Amino acid sequence: MSFSQRSGLYAIVDADALGAHDPLAFADALLSAAPLFALQLRAKHWTARQTLSVARSLAQRCAKAAVPFVVNDRPDLAVLSDAHVLHVGQEDLSLDDVRSIARGVMVGVSTHDLRQLDEALAHKPDYVAFGPVFDTRSKHAPDPTVGLALLARAAERARAAGVPLVAIGGITADNAASIRAAGATAGALIGALSSHANDPSTLVSVARSLHDALSR
Repeated sequence: MSFSQRSGLYAIVDADALGAHDPLAFADALLSAAPLFALQLRAKHWTARQTLSVARSLAQRCAKAAVPFVVNDRPDLAVLSDAHVLHVGQEDLSLDDVRSIARGVMVGVSTHDLRQLDEALAHKPDYVAFGPVFDTRSKHAPDPTVGLALLARAAERARAAGVPLVAIGGITADNAASIRAAGATAGALIGALSSHANDPSTLVSVARSLHDALSR
């Protein structure tokens, strides 16, 4: 499974944002909405056992939907759950270390400025994330926003390196089209999706609209 021909909505199943809502039902609604760019499990405060259990179920669902499944932060759980992809941040293991542990698993990495972006691109990740583009509430202490102009510069560099770029941070239905216009391959969302976790039909409609806006 490759990202080379994919674009659109990178949906994140964030355990903290979902609260008491069922992450599997939430993922099912998202996977029914569109052929997503990817679906990630982000569970910063779950135990390893709980994360692995849900990750294995999501990996099976994503495989049936032909959507790349991503585990956040944990190379061990990515391997054990048969995830397609591991996503790491700037404070996680390096790409070289990740690849030595999780052989055969694709790797994406978050970057927050052009220096970090260039360093990541030099290691040829399967995709690179860049942002936050807009103000975000999904992180306790987010990095400074980069804005659309810097996103466009980052997208140009990623395109030259042959690496898909995923915009992150504060993306909503109102600004999703501007993300695509700036050159991003995809947009990763948490809040704009999890806010509809209690209404599956609305969630499907919103996810479909966001995917369309991020794909055009």
